Order: sequence, then C-alpha cells, then structure tokens
Amino acid sequence: MPVFDNHEYLTEEEKRLKEDRNRTKYWKKWGPYVAERQWATVREDYSADGDAWSHFPHEHARSRTYRWGEDGIAGVCDTHGLQNIAFSFWNEKDAFLKERLFGLSNPQGNHGESIKEAHFHVDNTPTHSYMKYLYKYPQAEFPYEDLIKENARRGRTDKEYQILDTGVFEDNRYWDIFIETAKEDDDPDELLFRVTAWNRGPDPAPLHIIPQMWFRNTWAWGREPESNKPSLQAVGDNLVKSQHHQLGERYLLLSPSPGVGPSGEDVHPKLIFTENDTNTELLYKVPNKQPFVKDGFHRYIVEGEKEAVNPAQTGTKSAAWFTFNEAGGVAPGECAVVRFRFSKKNTDYLDEEEFDDLMDKKKEEADDFYYRISPLPMADDLRNIQRQAFAGMMWCKQHYLFIWDEWANGDPAQPPPPPERKNIRNQTWKHLHCDDILSMPDSWEYPFFAAWDTSFHCITLAMIDPEFAKKQLDLFTREWYCHPNGQLPAYEWNFSDVNPPVHAWATFRVFKIERKLYGRQDLDFLERVFQKLLINFTWWVNRKDVEGKNVFEGGFLGLDNIGLFNRSEPLPTGGTLEQADSTGWMAFYCLNMLNMALELAKHRRIYEDIASKFFEHFILISDAMTFRMGQKDEKSLWNDEDGFYYDAISWGGPWIQQLPVRSLVGLIPLYATLTLEPELINKLPSFKKRVEWFMQNREDVAERTMFSIRKRGKGNRILLSLVNEERLTKILQRMLDEDEFLSEHGIRSLSKYHKEHPFSMDVNGQTFKVGYVPGDSDTGLFGGNSNWRGPIWLCVNFLLVESLQRFYLFFGQSLQVECPVGSGEYMHLGHVAEEIQHRLQHLFARDDNGRRSINGGNDVLDYDENWRDYLWFYEFFDGDSGRGLGATHQCGWTGLIAKMIHDTGVSCRLPHTPRTPRIGMAHYFDDIFHRHAGGTQTPKTPRSPHHLRRNSTTRSISARSDFEFNGLDDDKELTDDEATSPVDRRRSVTSSVVGLSNGSAREREETDQHLQNYITSQLERLKQERSEGEADGYVVPGGEEFEATATP
Repeated sequence: MPVFDNHEYLTEEEKRLKEDRNRTKYWKKWGPYVAERQWATVREDYSADGDAWSHFPHEHARSRTYRWGEDGIAGVCDTHGLQNIAFSFWNEKDAFLKERLFGLSNPQGNHGESIKEAHFHVDNTPTHSYMKYLYKYPQAEFPYEDLIKENARRGRTDKEYQILDTGVFEDNRYWDIFIETAKEDDDPDELLFRVTAWNRGPDPAPLHIIPQMWFRNTWAWGREPESNKPSLQAVGDNLVKSQHHQLGERYLLLSPSPGVGPSGEDVHPKLIFTENDTNTELLYKVPNKQPFVKDGFHRYIVEGEKEAVNPAQTGTKSAAWFTFNEAGGVAPGECAVVRFRFSKKNTDYLDEEEFDDLMDKKKEEADDFYYRISPLPMADDLRNIQRQAFAGMMWCKQHYLFIWDEWANGDPAQPPPPPERKNIRNQTWKHLHCDDILSMPDSWEYPFFAAWDTSFHCITLAMIDPEFAKKQLDLFTREWYCHPNGQLPAYEWNFSDVNPPVHAWATFRVFKIERKLYGRQDLDFLERVFQKLLINFTWWVNRKDVEGKNVFEGGFLGLDNIGLFNRSEPLPTGGTLEQADSTGWMAFYCLNMLNMALELAKHRRIYEDIASKFFEHFILISDAMTFRMGQKDEKSLWNDEDGFYYDAISWGGPWIQQLPVRSLVGLIPLYATLTLEPELINKLPSFKKRVEWFMQNREDVAERTMFSIRKRGKGNRILLSLVNEERLTKILQRMLDEDEFLSEHGIRSLSKYHKEHPFSMDVNGQTFKVGYVPGDSDTGLFGGNSNWRGPIWLCVNFLLVESLQRFYLFFGQSLQVECPVGSGEYMHLGHVAEEIQHRLQHLFARDDNGRRSINGGNDVLDYDENWRDYLWFYEFFDGDSGRGLGATHQCGWTGLIAKMIHDTGVSCRLPHTPRTPRIGMAHYFDDIFHRHAGGTQTPKTPRSPHHLRRNSTTRSISARSDFEFNGLDDDKELTDDEATSPVDRRRSVTSSVVGLSNGSAREREETDQHLQNYITSQLERLKQERSEGEADGYVVPGGEEFEATATP
C-alpha cells in the first residue's frame, strides 16, 4: 500500500498482502518454493568425507529420493514442501526426461559449479497470485556431454563454456516454454497452471509436456506412522485425487489440449503413477522394496518400459503425459498449450475461457501493483529490468528444511551415517531446526541461505513485501537459528564461517522503508531483533577482538579471495591479521545499533543508555583503527602516504606490517558513517548528557576521532565517521579514478592499479600474490566460483552509495570532489552517489546500440526478439566490460538494482552517453515535467502485448486476432491520440480487466489524482534542483530511510 500525496489505495495484490498479514487468508501457503537444485547440497550429503558433489551427483537425481527437499522446473509447493508440482519435458532426442535443470558440479566447472541452461524468472507477485517462468528447451539433443567435456578442458583463465556456445540454439531450433501460475480471486488454495510452448524453429518439432505432482518422501525414514503416508489416485480420465494427512484432500483437474496436427483432434493427457522412492536396484544393486520407484516416468516415457508405472493408477508421484507429435509435431511459429487446476473442488470440467480470463486478470493486477511501486516516469527498459529483478527475488524463495539432530545421527529406518561424518562440518550447530520459506542467493547455484546475502535481499523485498523481509531478518536471530553464543549461521557448507555484520543495518533499513512506503511503523519487530543483536554484537567483540584492542580480525567475511592469504586460516607468516574491513564492519555495526537504539529511545527512554554505549564503543573503534595505542610513530591500518586503509599483520606490540593492497578492504571503512539531527539529540536528554560528558572527560580521544562534533554540518547535523574530511577526500581520489576503482559500471573490488603493479610476498619459499583480475577467478580459493580481485559487486556498491549519501547529508554543497578524477568536473557527494547508481544501472540497460553490458557482446542476447527483453541477474560483473559472471540468477543482492532504479531511474541516462552538463539537465527535466504533469501525454511507448486466450468453442489457439504469438512488446509505436499518461494507462488497464464498480471507479479516480499529484511534485522537485544550479536543492533519494530522526 504505497502512500502517495498522503493518500492510500489498495491494489488487488495489496489487499491480498493485507489479508495474509492479518492472517484472514493464507495467500502465501502455496508459492515457488521448490528448489531448482537439491542434489549435491550439504543436507543430502551422507558421505564419510563431506564431498557433497560426488556423493549425490546430477545423474542420481532422477532415481534417488531426496531426504531434505525437492527440485524441479518452475516448481510450486506448500510452505513445508510436502506437496509439489513442477514440469518436465521431452523432445524425443534426449537420453532422459528433462525433469530438472542441468549444471556442472564444482569439480566439473572451470570456475566451480555453474548452471548450463537458459531459463528466466519473468514475473511473480509477493502473494504468488501470478507467476511466469520461461524455459528455453532445445529441439536437438541436450548437449550434456559437450558441456561437461569442454568445461573440463578449459582452465581458470578461460571463459566458461555456456549452453549458448554449444550451437544447440542455432536456426532457432528450440522451444520457448512459458509456465504461468495464478490464484483465484478469493481462495488462495485454488491454483491455475498454463504451459505455452512456442516452436521457434523453421520446421515442425515434437514435444512432450509432462506436469508432475508428488509428495516429498516423509515415510521412508522411520519417523512417521505408515498410516500417514499420502496418496495420489486417478479418479477420472483427467482427474487426480490427492490425500495428505496435513494438507487434506485436493484434486488436479487437467483440460484436453488443442491438437497440433492435421486431424485437429485434442491431445488428452495420459495419467501415470509411481512412488517417490529410490531405485536401489539401479544405484546400489539392492532389490527394490516395491516395483514402482522415482525414475518410473523416465523409464516409461523415454525407455518404453511399460512396467515402470503402476497400472492401478495410484502412488505418491503422478504425471500427466501430453504428447504433441502428430505429423512431425508443432508447426513453426505455433504453440502447444496445457492447462490444469489444482483445487479443493471435486469437479470434472475446466472452463477454458474463464480460466484464461482469470489468468489475464491476475497479470493485469500484477502490472497495477508493480507500477505503483515506482510510478515516476522512466525508460520502459528500466521498468522491465526492475520488474524482472522483483520477479527473481520471488522465484528465489525456497522451502529450506534442516534439522541437525536428524541429519547428523541419521534416521531409524536407514543405515547409520559414517561416524566420522559428524566431525566434518557444523558439529557445533546442534540446535538448528530449520523448516521455513527463505530467500536464497540463487535458485540453482546457491539453493541454501547465506546470512549476509539475506540482509541485502531484504532491502529489495521490503519494497514489495515488508512482512516477508522482516520475517527473514527475525528468523536468523531466533533460537533455532542463532547459536546460543550469539553467532548467526553463515551457510550450510560451514555455519561457523563469519559473514560481515550487516544484519542490524538491514533491520533498520527495512523498518524505515516500510514506514516510508507504507506508513506502518513496526516497533515490535525493531525491538525484538535489536535485543537479539545485542547478543550477536557481544559475540563479535569477544571472539573477534581477542586482545580487546577494538581492532578486529574477522577472517573470511564473505570476500572470498580478496586478500593475499586465505583469511579463514592461520597466517603462514605467524601473527594475527588485523583487518581494515573487519574493523570497519564493526564500526558500521556500532552505528547501526546506535541508530536503532535512538529510534527505540523515542518511545522507551531506557534505550538512551544503550545508545550511549554504542556511541562510545564506536569512538573507541574509530580511535583504535587509526591510532592503536596512541603511541608516537606507531603504525596503524591507515597509510597516510597512500591515503588508504590496509590490512596488517601484527606480531604483538609495535611489530606490525601493512599489506598494501588497494581493495574494498580500504573502502569499507567509509560505510561507518552516521549523521545525528540536533532535534533528535535534544529530545533525548540522557543521551545528550552522556555525549557531552564523553567530550569533556575523553577529550583526547574525541579530538582525534570526532572532528565534526563541534563543526556542525548541513542542517546543524553532527557526523560520526571513521574518516575525517581529509581522509575521505584522499580515499575518494582513488575510488573515483577510472584507472583505479571507478569503472563504467560501478566500483571495482580491487584497484586496476594492481594490473601493472601486483603485490606479492614470499613466505617460506612460497609466493603469495594479488593482482587485478577483472573477470572470473584465477584461483581455487573458496571453490573458485567467485572473485573479489577486480569485478563489480552490487551489494558493496550499494553500501558505498548509501555512505556517500550520508556524507552529503552532513557536508551538503560544501564538499565537492572531481568525478571522475581528471575530468575537470566537480560535484557534491550526493551526485557522486547518483553517478555510481547510474553506472550500475548501465550494467543492465540497453545502450544506444541496443546492447546490454551484462551480455558480453552476445548478439543473440542483445538483438534476437525472443531473447533481448529477458535478463539474467548475475552474481558479479567484469570490472572492465561489465559482462555478467558467476551465478546467473543471483536475484538476492543483485536484485538491489530494483531499489536503485526506484531511487534514480527517472534521471538515468543511456549507457555510454556523456554525463549531461547541469544546465542541459534542467532542460531535460523541464521536458519530462511538462510531458507528465497535469495528466498530459507521455512520450510514445510500445504497445502492450496481447495475452494468450483460448476460445473453447472454436478450439483454436493462434488464429485469434487478439493473440500475439511472441509474448513480447512489438516495435509499433502508439499514435499521439493513443498515448496516455502513466496514470491513465493504469486506469484503463485496471478498469477494463478488473471490472471496477461505480464506487470503486470513483475511488480509483481519486487515487489516480493523488498519484498524479505525487508524480508532478517529484518532477517539479527534480526540475528545480537542476535548474537552480543545485544550490541546496538536492534531495537524497531515500535519504529519510537512513537515520533515526526526531519525527517519524
């Protein structure tokens, strides 16, 4: 319910979110919670050596039952993963049924594990009332062996060999398979599924579409009575009855599909059944307990083994086999369509016209919902990028089940695990009991939670579903996740690894985003998480500052290979690694806890004392990071000659050696900055008194570290920061230098300086070296599938942008820096932050040649009409070219691009376009303002695509005149008469499809006027800011989300 112009209007999706939040309807009970990969996860590893990749490989997945989850293509399940629906396909060429996405294991890939498919998360709403998924399935035999062998041949300095490199998509000989799911208007348990498979090739081609429904195996482990075993049974030619002791009775009703051959006969599904049990005879040469096992559908359809499925048409796994192969199959440019309903209703008829109307309606409701998240005018391309980023966040939600006791000790009905297995990993996390829907970093490559990733996810999630975002942050601090000693779990490969402490930052940001966008203030959430984070903060202080010097070690901290040494292991030099980033992170943690305490103190004064504690702790960390013991000529983490922070090896006392590597390690101290409003301090007398006491009684420390406590900034603010103005300027001279950190696409993780000047150290005959590597990793550290020695990472860039915005809140126009260095153009730090955000958006946005940097110059991805509008959200990006690298569906922290587009998309220029001079920007905004203000017309925009419909009387699919076969926007422009304002477009869409009553129409009209007022006021602000030469006119986008303020 975004509030505009002090007015709130609930879209249909927002009404569902409200019902779910109030627990009147459980709209999120069913969602896209099935993993895209369950094989080779730590949870499924029961080996003696902890080698999860070889213990449960891809080739076992179709025959071997999972213990802790399920996987599939475009899978949907309940919130406990008990009942699953997903999709499988066969092209009559593959050696086995396509039931799950393929990728290489970590040992197989030249840069670690990597998916080798072409699929896209196209759309998804927070309640999953509408979901859309695109899978591109080759018509030729899938190149499994080619992908394995060629990647094995390549080394770490070579690019990965991807499916687009194999030639399997040449001549467009593939299927575009769109999978849509929708929920009925009033019942979250009623699900509709539609599969539309387009033949993009030049010839007819056969396709088998096999939707599957099955139960997660809960009966084979000896932990449930036999009577609880669920069942699926055919009760009609197109109807399957489902029975589960927790989920109750449900039905899967399938509609005949229109034929694709000259006979015109409908394609009827063949119902087949088996059990979700392991084929022990195939894998282990042990006779099966019963004849029907997990791989029964593959054996029946592909291998023609008629005895592989149950003739009684019952089991725990079912499928509906649709065959489209008459006269060679589906004609070029035509499609095959499958529709079915999952319901509590026992009915044998599916009205296809009504079905398609509802599917289209849910799509329009999704359009309405997402438009109101970012209503300001922006390029259609940016809006599409943002929409798919949101969709990816939703598709990366997954049911995660892990109970340490059962995992470590095994199950009563199974052989006990090897005894040495308990000591391989996670032996101290005996309290873990996870059975939740969690936001995963990547749907295939990282199908497990990662604590610091989750914090970044929640920023984007809070924009569209604050409740889910808050739930994620709350869970990690609860006693069944958080260790009794206060440590938050990192990820399943090693829960004890140490991730950067960003949880407090994310908690406060989510609290503020919800308050700003939705007008709700959840103080219970803020206080509950804050209380638990006090324990976590204590753990950090006790475990990572063993000498009590306020200089922290930290270790791994999520930055994999950024350092000279493996930071998770003892140094080969001896001594202790004192980390600039770890200490910077802890100062950042301090300030975020201070922020939260000040916010809570406005409502409960006891928090003033806690705020004072974090204020003083920050000052001590700041002092120690620069001055250590306060002795003359001592060395610290700051190098004044280089104007940068470095890690250092300490052997105790004065014996310290800096490691002069210019990396994110030296930029992270910029994160630790906070501005305090004088109005807030005056409202908290106890805190104010303590600050004044500290100034008087610890004057030596205060003078060294708090240069701004007496020098007030813009708005009479106080600045708390690890860096003073001089050091800030020195660091920015390196960060904004295009020969060092600043690239066309954001801030690099390692300075380009090290391309020609690598740093190395010889230790006991071994050389350790760090050089600039802009692309994939050239080392095997931490699996070798990520790289922090040059590439661009959105998560750390996002925090740098926020830091610059905070500095601007203090310095305002008084501090201007050259950006880029050597350009001769100076700007204040607010505009520097905006410039970096625009460069990050240029990773994804089309340039004036129609190319996206993330695609690495691939003509198919950039120009083909069936590829160019779909995006992969990569894990990280080449520091020189912006090419996407790592995981391809990293919609966790890469999804932060949606927030950046929300904040600055209205002013974002095309990639490779020179930054417009300020006077020119005034004319640009004047033009934008006049085109949109007062309900006037917008620029010409692409016509919206028509939606798939089926006429149940004519039995025709593609002959309808209102049907657009490619599913994409065409290139035709609207005439001036057809063009409408953004608000008018939303009104026409909603009124025609949703069918508003007169009262609702009036309410909507009033709402649209408030929205128009908001758009006008925002454009006027932007126009004024630019035209006035920006003298105190600049407003930090989302700046009110950063700090505790005197008023809500």
